[in-house]
Amino acid sequence: MAHFLVNYTYSSATAEGRDRVRAEHRDWLRDLLARDIVVVAGPYADDSGATIIVKGESADQVGTLFAEDPFAAEKLVDAVAIQEWKPVMGVLAE
Repeated sequence: MAHFLVNYTYSSATAEGRDRVRAEHRDWLRDLLARDIVVVAGPYADDSGATIIVKGESADQVGTLFAEDPFAAEKLVDAVAIQEWKPVMGVLAE
């Protein structure tokens, strides 16, 4: 299974909505973590976005999965970029 970086971009216009839906979003991520799909996730310190490292079969499969994120369902993510990532050093290196 490959690793993918899922990068979210946020704007200040969606901050209130993200605050409202954040608990659902984090519960959704926790479920993926428990299922060994999410490796690590977190927002940028300036609240401009987030990066989630996930395991998946393809970028399309990961994109379909992340369309189910409550943030995505509520249209609170301005842009999503999914990139296959090949760690060569550290705990995720293959």
